[in-house]
Amino acid sequence: PFVYDGAMNGNVFLAYVEQVLVPTLSEGDVVVMDNLPAHKAAGVRDAIEAAGASLLYLPPYSPDFNPIENAFAKLKALLRAKAERTIKA
Repeated sequence: PFVYDGAMNGNVFLAYVEQVLVPTLSEGDVVVMDNLPAHKAAGVRDAIEAAGASLLYLPPYSPDFNPIENAFAKLKALLRAKAERTIKA
């Protein structure tokens, strides 16, 4: 496990990649990431590729590749349906 009490940044993410992710990678693995700026920190791609894996970034908005986006859309629709419909003067 990798626990960090604070905001994610490039240095923290690189440490995670080097200490946790890379040791689990095998030749030919593909690591898929979104476009969080920390994911593009210097050294991240090099560390992953040095393990024989490749790195693929998702397009900026890609719900087809990120199923949680579909769940969030349903939740938002439910919340909108239950929202108050009154207008205060």
